[in-house]
Amino acid sequence: MANELVLVADGDRRIRNLINITLKTHDYKCITADNGESAILLTSSNNPDVVLLDLGLPDLDGTEVIRTIRSWSDVPIIVISARHEDHDKVMALDAGADDYLTKPFSIEELLARIRVMKRRFVHPEVAGENSSVFQDGNLKIDYASGCVYSNNEEIHLTPIEYKLLCIMAKNIGRVLTHTYITKEIWGSSWESNIMTLRVFVASLRKKIDSSHHIQTHTGVGYRMVRIESD
Repeated sequence: MANELVLVADGDRRIRNLINITLKTHDYKCITADNGESAILLTSSNNPDVVLLDLGLPDLDGTEVIRTIRSWSDVPIIVISARHEDHDKVMALDAGADDYLTKPFSIEELLARIRVMKRRFVHPEVAGENSSVFQDGNLKIDYASGCVYSNNEEIHLTPIEYKLLCIMAKNIGRVLTHTYITKEIWGSSWESNIMTLRVFVASLRKKIDSSHHIQTHTGVGYRMVRIESD
């Protein structure tokens, strides 16, 4: 049984009720908020395991809610929004969101995203090669601690970014298709997952790719390249 507590913050009562009923059917506990101030207060007072947050709340923009929560909590935040432009996704991720799901979405996809948040760090086998540390040029992954370093400085990655990085590190030198990567991360290859993958790759590159670790193979997928240490 799941029993994790999920906070659903959405200005649309019908969507709140639908998600609430669905989560309870799948053994999650659920609390709801209809505006940003309530979402912040309920996060503070109930310490949920996952927050589902709409960006178009009636009182506050969702990115402001994310920044406020991030000032004192690292609770996983999944944005659920009708805004589908890459710009909106990047803004939410930069504010501190962990994942982004575009409305309309299927219940199966929502549950898959929540399951990913429950696995905030990849399983040990992702490390590969019986090594607890991965090094590629100025990039280092310490699998034991779940920390990533670029130029010897620790950088913050969301759970999705961390898992994406580990998948590519495990398969360094290989071209990984969009379908393979999305199935490894979300357990599915919905078109929306493939579109969201592009945003996560862009965000990951901005954080770690000063030496161009990640290559794009247009229409196919991505490859991590080997880089000689300085």
